[in-house]
Amino acid sequence: MDFFVKKNQFSVDSKSLWALAALGSLTLAFYFYIMSFLSKKNQFPVDARTVVITGGSQGLGRALGKLLASRGANIVIVARDRTKLEAALQYISSAAVNPKSQRFHFISADVTDAAENARIIEEVTAWNHGRPPDIVWANAGHSVPGLFIDTPIETLRAQMDINYWAATYLAHATLKAWLKPAKSSSDKSPSIASPALSRHFIMTSSTLAFCGVSGYSPYSPAKAAMRSLSDTLRSELNLYNGARLHNPSLGPPVDVEIHTVCPGTILTPGLEAENAVKHPTTKILEEGDPAQTEDEVAAAAIRALEKGYYLITTQFLGAAMRASSLQGSPRNNWLVDTLFSWVTSIAWLFVGPDMERKVKEYGKENGLG
Repeated sequence: MDFFVKKNQFSVDSKSLWALAALGSLTLAFYFYIMSFLSKKNQFPVDARTVVITGGSQGLGRALGKLLASRGANIVIVARDRTKLEAALQYISSAAVNPKSQRFHFISADVTDAAENARIIEEVTAWNHGRPPDIVWANAGHSVPGLFIDTPIETLRAQMDINYWAATYLAHATLKAWLKPAKSSSDKSPSIASPALSRHFIMTSSTLAFCGVSGYSPYSPAKAAMRSLSDTLRSELNLYNGARLHNPSLGPPVDVEIHTVCPGTILTPGLEAENAVKHPTTKILEEGDPAQTEDEVAAAAIRALEKGYYLITTQFLGAAMRASSLQGSPRNNWLVDTLFSWVTSIAWLFVGPDMERKVKEYGKENGLG
């Protein structure tokens, strides 16, 4: 564990503290992880199901498309650039496990426009023989880091548009299609694979939804708002899923589930662009953070969905941040999450001040540069 003394002040490196906190519950968490892995069936089957992924022309969206194609899904990717979409669709379709039966499609659309999101669901439904998609993943987004007062208002608004409103518009259009009462819906056969399978709406958020970090003020508020929307929608969906149990003709044809995936640092070309403009304090606070490839994040997210998890992280540091900020969010595993939250709540007594000290010390030594 790293310790250092500076100007007669004794402090502990925050990354080491997270590691110490994690160690306190690692053994127990690993045990329950293995037990749940052995005992649970796949909660996220995708074979012969239709999946829509926004932001699907590159990065994590493209990796998700390829992985889901390799498991038998029909894939529709959405982005603006048709050239990138064509190349990505070829890349994704090459992974098909059943090339003769699986289908692939792309849609060029601006997901920051509410009407465009409605068009996406309508076009996919028509392409899918009159059935709405089975799984919709609101993955579009990107970060423009910077200090709050140095960021133009236009950029702040644009970051909210792509990182929050795009997912909100897509959720609104998707859920309106999915939650029509069965008696008034022409959607009598939700899935060729199995009419009993739940539908899933997934949003890609960020570990920054759990913790404020200097230099991410244009980006992290949108991701925190997305996490709040997800919690609220999960609560509301209980009403519709319950109505289906009360009277199948009054509720949706199948249950609807929502999930939020919160990756940390992803090694993509977009990261290089971010690093070029990040404030030094942001780089200091992120120093030593684990980074994953887009394929690693996609694989971790799908594994968690297959276990039925709701609020998903893709690496251990993210899991610690999640556990410390669950509040009223549903637990993936009530025992592990409770123990982990106890440990991390103690860790935050040291990690929080350490992060604030680093930013203040930078300003003291370097000014605003």
